[in-house]
Amino acid sequence: MNILTDIIVYPIKSLGSVSLTGSYAESRGFQNDRRLMLVDESGRFLSQRTQPNMTGFRISLYENGIQVKYKGEEINILFDHHSDTFRPVSIWKDQLMVPEVSSNYSDWFSDQLKMKCYLVAMSKYTLRPVDTKYAKNNESVSFADGFPYLIIGSGSLDDLNSRLEKPIPMNRFRPNLVINTDSPFIEDTFDKFRIGSAIFKVVKPCSRCVITTIDQDSGIKGNEPLATLSMYRKKENKVNFGQNLICVKEGIVQVGEKVNLL
Repeated sequence: MNILTDIIVYPIKSLGSVSLTGSYAESRGFQNDRRLMLVDESGRFLSQRTQPNMTGFRISLYENGIQVKYKGEEINILFDHHSDTFRPVSIWKDQLMVPEVSSNYSDWFSDQLKMKCYLVAMSKYTLRPVDTKYAKNNESVSFADGFPYLIIGSGSLDDLNSRLEKPIPMNRFRPNLVINTDSPFIEDTFDKFRIGSAIFKVVKPCSRCVITTIDQDSGIKGNEPLATLSMYRKKENKVNFGQNLICVKEGIVQVGEKVNLL
């Protein structure tokens, strides 16, 4: 029996994570997952790929917003607080026009990162479709790289760590759903499944990038786990770990619930 052990969201893309005991699974991702994003002056999204110091931001959720802490400084950001300023932004191949949250917030992040940047939001009117090759019912996605959800089984990480000189935590892979599995890569065999009242569908393996080599506590970059994963999880020149999902039926999901294969 596979049980959901962790629900994890990332309110601001590429910044800190928040673990939850329950959440509402929407088409575009769990509530509050990657609905905010930092972009540079050209409007291109910022991530740990080019700014590994982004690992230093710690995030907390409260009733009306999020709190962000960085090197002794902190700021509170209210949900649904958007300015009247809209900015063109690019996230991979997608071009969007989205509201800046507040110039004050943008200035704060600019000061912390020592570069001019803007905090933008995905409003309820923003539409960013999932790649049509994988969408089943015109699903949309938040500011996540490509898909609304990522699932990984604990057995897969156990198998990887058995091959590494120094074990790594699950946070290197930034999943949304972690399930308890006795064997490695059971999630690779999933198609459609229910957790709580939500139904998810696996659409493709998650090809991993350099972010997995960045220690999420220190921001220090190394060679693992990509070096080891490439020896046994490489296909068509991509290193796969975890499965990307879409949500085909929205609903409430809670830690401790069973994964029911459909």
